[in-house]
Amino acid sequence: MIKKVLIFLVSLSIFASEVKVGDEVSIEGVRTNYLTGYGIVVGLNQTGDGTTTKFTLLSIANMLKKLGIYIDPKDVKTKNAAAVMVTANLPPMAKSGMRFDVTVSSLGDAKDIGNGVLIRTPLYGPDKKIYAFAQGTVSTGGGFSESNKGGKVQKNFATTGVVVNGGIVERDLPFDFNDMNFLTLMLKHPNFSKAKKIADAINKAFKQSLASPIDLSTIRVKYPKNIKKVDFVSKILNLKIESNSEPTIVIYERTGTVIMSGDIKIDTPVYVSHGNIYVSIQKEPSVSQPPALSGGKTVKTQKVTTNVVEENGRIFGIKSPSLKDLVKALNDLGVSPRDLIAIIQAIKSAGKIHAKIIVM
Repeated sequence: MIKKVLIFLVSLSIFASEVKVGDEVSIEGVRTNYLTGYGIVVGLNQTGDGTTTKFTLLSIANMLKKLGIYIDPKDVKTKNAAAVMVTANLPPMAKSGMRFDVTVSSLGDAKDIGNGVLIRTPLYGPDKKIYAFAQGTVSTGGGFSESNKGGKVQKNFATTGVVVNGGIVERDLPFDFNDMNFLTLMLKHPNFSKAKKIADAINKAFKQSLASPIDLSTIRVKYPKNIKKVDFVSKILNLKIESNSEPTIVIYERTGTVIMSGDIKIDTPVYVSHGNIYVSIQKEPSVSQPPALSGGKTVKTQKVTTNVVEENGRIFGIKSPSLKDLVKALNDLGVSPRDLIAIIQAIKSAGKIHAKIIVM
């Protein structure tokens, strides 16, 4: 008996569609910025770091010292505090006074930091300058962790939480959009043809030679004199271009899921032998003859057959050389996800599949 492996297959047809330029590009300088800081969460109900987590004890002693209370770290015997890393994504062009969410993650052996209070924590940028501060009550989304001799019960991750609107910007980012002499667009999926299409669409819309593709991922655009920069950028991002999806095969190895975008074809003939599986794809010339006196013409065509053979002699015949039919036949045979991935990658290496393969 053949053991079947569940392999999901999704096929999306390739067709030309209109997409906004703003969905295909990002603007140089207009980006999210990562901030990081080290802080302490207090007010925990005996679920904080234990006394063996030395850096937490030192942090508490140093914090009290700044408040005018001097204590030896060895005398700190509390489990109501936890050392945490505080991370945040600062929005583009953030200005002083803006608020944002921060993520708080335990560093030590704390069991639960939910409902604790994050003490004011400076958040640093890559240049080691302070750009924001974070403070507030930590929410773990209802998570909890309980353990005893009988075992452990856990819901969600109680050692990571969020302080909603807990961050506040103290320093403006060192970037001024109005100081830019050129607008630089960067393609999210670099492609020479798409870069040229976007540049042509901009030049056509404004009836000026403003945009020029620098390479497959960059387009440089001059600012016109008769329009404000913000209005100009807004109009560019709302322009539409025609886009064809690139044939792509995405393989999730752990779940055995195969996702294909487009009707991906296999060049034939192809012969694959993998373990106890033998795959062959062949084309046979044939002639289509019209009925007498119909006025039609004799047309030369090709008959395509795909065979998948296993040692027990089971054969599946497929009438088209498409990858989705091959995957379906292999799935019917109960091929494991690892074997399926190996077969697809081998055919790709042979240059018979013209699509991008992504293994996740």
